[in-house]
Amino acid sequence: MRKSKQEAAATRERIVATAAAEFRQNGIGATGLSDLMAAAGLTHGGFYRHFESRNEVVAEACVAAIESIATMLAVAPDSRRNGLDVITARYLSRDHRDGRSKGCPFASLGSELVRADKHTRAVATEGLLKIVDTLSRHFKGARPDVARRRALVALSTMVGALTLSRMMIQTELSDLLLQDASEHVSAE
Repeated sequence: MRKSKQEAAATRERIVATAAAEFRQNGIGATGLSDLMAAAGLTHGGFYRHFESRNEVVAEACVAAIESIATMLAVAPDSRRNGLDVITARYLSRDHRDGRSKGCPFASLGSELVRADKHTRAVATEGLLKIVDTLSRHFKGARPDVARRRALVALSTMVGALTLSRMMIQTELSDLLLQDASEHVSAE
């Protein structure tokens, strides 16, 4: 029995969401198509009904993962705290550090995205710039070009601190790194 277009779209969406989580948890290279499809509750053979290539699902999963981080970093304009403080507290938290499958794709996959195909790198760059633009709005009083550069450095600091904190086996040192990086970025 053939699936309707709506069912096929929903299945494709489920595969992309699963891929975004699996890639962030295990890495792109370490996640085989069989593993991905099994995690989505589907058979390996169905993959090519929804995607032309592995690169296609990698790019779409990257977009989905970036969207989830953009949502996490969205701060209501009427926030009582400084927006950058709220963002860094969310991003540089234990929950984010320990929840790789729902975390920042740049911290989880940055070294793999460097070697991704051109299209995937383009969507990753576009997503990165979207997040930079979100951050730049919190550098009030700075010229737009200066705010954007400061936001890029802040994001770089946050991604680096999160990546290193995930690598560390000493929880206390990892927590300290997150706290110090958060204070540093908020002081910008």
